[in-house]
Amino acid sequence: MATTLSLTSMTTSDLAQILFASPLQPSDEPSPERVRKAIDESLCACGGDSTRCAAYVAQEAGDHPEAYAIRMRWALRTVSRAFQEYATAA
Repeated sequence: MATTLSLTSMTTSDLAQILFASPLQPSDEPSPERVRKAIDESLCACGGDSTRCAAYVAQEAGDHPEAYAIRMRWALRTVSRAFQEYATAA
């Protein structure tokens, strides 16, 4: 299972791709804790390999570009908020 330490060493873009690949939805209005948990679970589901999540994201971008853009903007904003406390602590 991924740890918060390993998650905080990833870029916002990496984390957003992993969140994008998770089942979490904007309508869930997730808390920062729920976002971090969803990222951890999604990364674990990909065997700890973030490139597997990135491959899914790339496929979605090609298959559904309009939906991809909306979801990725949400993922980037959501990740920034969820990990803001770690960024300000550094």
